[in-house]
Amino acid sequence: MHNSKTIADLISLKGRTALVTGAAMGIGRAISERLAEAGADLMLVDVNAEALAEAASEISSTFGRKVTQHVVDLSRREQIEALWNEIGDNPPDILVNNAGIYQSRDFLEVDEALLERTMAVNLKSVFYMCQHMIKHREKQGGNIINVSSVEAVLHLVRGLVHYGISKIGVLALTRALAREYGPKGFRVNAVMPGGIKTPGADRMRNEALKRLDFGFLLTGASFLRRVPLGRLGEPDEVARVVLFLASDLSSYVNGAVIAVDGGFLTD
Repeated sequence: MHNSKTIADLISLKGRTALVTGAAMGIGRAISERLAEAGADLMLVDVNAEALAEAASEISSTFGRKVTQHVVDLSRREQIEALWNEIGDNPPDILVNNAGIYQSRDFLEVDEALLERTMAVNLKSVFYMCQHMIKHREKQGGNIINVSSVEAVLHLVRGLVHYGISKIGVLALTRALAREYGPKGFRVNAVMPGGIKTPGADRMRNEALKRLDFGFLLTGASFLRRVPLGRLGEPDEVARVVLFLASDLSSYVNGAVIAVDGGFLTD
């Protein structure tokens, strides 16, 4: 072998700590489980204290890793500041900015409150979390993985214009940081999930059923017709790609945007 490291060595995260936002449920929970399985200790961040406590307890007992939990409203910058003050001199090696909100609303009905909250959670918090990560690890570098969405580059779901513009901002941030801070030892990459079966997606579908929004439901059907694999994805299928980016398997990957969408964007 040209390289003495085995696959097991390359994928191992033993001795590293990963901070995951939106970690209590869905994709964030799946990411946290896979990183812990690979040996990482975890800092789990979510606004839902009850679900976060359950996730932290189950992940710690299942994988035997150190897991700390941090209840943070990422729409509030002062809470992000408090989080990093608490972290202090022990910053994570890996930062996964997964937290995001999406509330369907017709473009003409989007008010300032919804737009501001969407941008605050989906884009501004990612900006500030990356900023703190780089400040705290300026001398040793680190690994940042941002979660965007296929909606950033191909709008399909009606009523999510505000969501899409927040997520394309995440892509711009990712590529800019990869270029600026690659020379300082940072790898910054992004994943773009497509249609994934999450509690949030289920909630949107149920709300559409309640209000008899057949347009939204037809959009879901047309989405599936566009996906070459012909199905929705599982949160763990996104988590596996994040694990790849978090590990040394992707040691020469920087500034990449990986679609996890069953081929949706190929059409």
